Formats: sequence, structure tokens, C-alpha cells
Amino acid sequence: MSEIRVGIVGATGYAGVELARILYGHPGVTISSVVSKNFEDKDISEVYPNLTGLLDIRCTGFDASAMSKECDVVFTALPHGVSLDIAAGLAELGTRVIDLSGDYRYNSVEIYEKWYGIRHTHPELLEKFTYGLPEINRESIKGSSFIANPGCYPTCSILSLAPLISAGIIDTGSIIVDAVAGVSGAGRTSSLPFQFTECEGNVKAYKVASHRHTSEIEQELSMMAGTPVTITFTPHLAPIKRGILLTAYASMTENVSRNGLEKLFSDFYKDEPFIRLRTDQRYPETKWVAGSNFVDISVTPDERTGRVVVVAAIDNLVKGTAGQAVQNMNIMFGLDETSGLKYPGQYI
Repeated sequence: MSEIRVGIVGATGYAGVELARILYGHPGVTISSVVSKNFEDKDISEVYPNLTGLLDIRCTGFDASAMSKECDVVFTALPHGVSLDIAAGLAELGTRVIDLSGDYRYNSVEIYEKWYGIRHTHPELLEKFTYGLPEINRESIKGSSFIANPGCYPTCSILSLAPLISAGIIDTGSIIVDAVAGVSGAGRTSSLPFQFTECEGNVKAYKVASHRHTSEIEQELSMMAGTPVTITFTPHLAPIKRGILLTAYASMTENVSRNGLEKLFSDFYKDEPFIRLRTDQRYPETKWVAGSNFVDISVTPDERTGRVVVVAAIDNLVKGTAGQAVQNMNIMFGLDETSGLKYPGQYI
């Protein structure tokens, strides 16, 4: 098979440049086009000097027609709302699209508009986009030309809870998810809350009971459960660059031992190349997954309260964003799913 020609729209944001970094090292890919509104006509290596001598390609403005001719697949690494018309324009030309925003993740336009606070301009395309969580939707991804890449918090949350939901051993009305994330999750922004002096030495909750990813998590868990699922989700910001450490709690409907829970998770994820189940009471840490596409998960029963506790860690920019997008691309084009992604985290 000839190399896949890829384009990145929004190439100079954190998600975009992480895509560029991963795709540069992918054995089956050529980066044909990079688009940046803020840095048009500059080489991407001028914006990110770590790419010097490796990816000295000029950023252009967005031209859907040109990209559809130059690229076999386009990644749209843009904020929600911005991606709506751009992803739609590419899709309408028949170009394969992997959208990293939240714009095409929803089954219901009403839920999207409620949580995102904007009008969806292309609701007719929602049913054409596949929710791109490979561990859950691999078969659908194989036959799809349009992928809605999941959010970072939803990726970690859904994968932490999927085995329990599927087995029917938790009360779906009792789920609580707490997550701590690095500052890069906010994107390449100069907003005051994300400046060094505001973040360093400080951990804080934000968007309590109102984070838009709550609706995405609930949508996917409800589909698994076959009944509406409502969760309590609280995100926190930590003074680290990248990573998510998540703890999920739920009441069990039957007594299951630690060995039984670990077997449940091991069986559910037995063929998954990027899921690592941590046993012997070794709880995941962000250092173990930083820079990688792995999800580390541990599961523990709390016999005193009758609850189950799941701890998981991912890199928000890799498995939570760019790495998962590449994983989806690999599946779409029939490549080895781990191509360009099978490497350890950056522990130091």
C-alpha cells in the first residue's frame, strides 16, 4: 500500500503539533498539508523548532478543495464551533475526516447545543460520523470515512467504566468521576487561569457540575447500559503539562472480589494493545503514560462501602487526543493499529 497522504488543520495548536510529531514518525504516512490561521506562510518548524530539519513544511490557509486533492485523510484539530463548517466542507467533498473537536461526537443535536451553547450548523452529518473510541467501536470505525475523535476526559472515563457497565454489576445511578488534568488540556491559550503563576503550586476544581464532557460520557455509557446513565463529574487542574489521573466510584449490585474484578477487566480488554491493567495494588500514575498512547487502569473493591474504585491514567494529548486520532486512522486504512504508536511513555 502506498503511503497515506495526511493533512492537519489547526497544526500549530497543541493537539495539531502532537499529531505532526506522531505522524512524522509513522512508517505509512506522508504529511502533505498543514494549515494554520495564525501562522500562515510560516514553516511549522519556525513555530515549533523541535521539528527543524524533520518537518520543514509551510503552513497554509484552509482550502477544502485543495486539501481534498492533496490528502487521503484530514485531521481537524480545532476548537469546537470552529470545526463545524471546516469538517463539513471536507466531508461534503468526500474527503476522509478525523475531527478532534466535540462538534460531531453527539447523537442528539439538542444535547450538543445545550452543553456547548452554540447552534450546530450541520446536524445532518451527525449520523455519518462514528464515535472514534477503538476499544468500543472498532468495527464501526473500520467502515467509516468520518470519525469524531473522543474527548480526553471521556476517553479515560468510558474505558474505566465500560467493563463494569457491560457486566451489569454497578448501580448506574451511583457513578462519580473525579479527574485531575494537566494544563495542556486547555490548549495553547494565554488566558489568565492557565498562566504559570496561576497554576504553579496550585490544584483547583473547575466547571463543577457543568463540564461539557459530562454529556459525552453519559451518552456513551447510556448506550452501553441500554438505559439512561447520569454521572457526577468533577475535573481538576493540576500544575503539570500533560496527563490525566482519574478516579471513578460506583456502588456494586453484587459482591465481587478483587480477583473477580481484575479478571473482568482482563477479559474485557484482553486483545487491546493500549490497555494495561495494573494489579497487585499498583495504582496508575501519569508518569507511566506521559507521551504514550497507553491507558493504565486498576480496579479495587471497597468492601466496607460496597463500592468499586477504578483508577486510570492517560496522556491527554496522546490517547486523549492525537494518538487516538492516529489509532483511528490506522483502523480506517486497515493498517496495524499500533503503527506509529507503540512506544513507552516519557517517564522523566
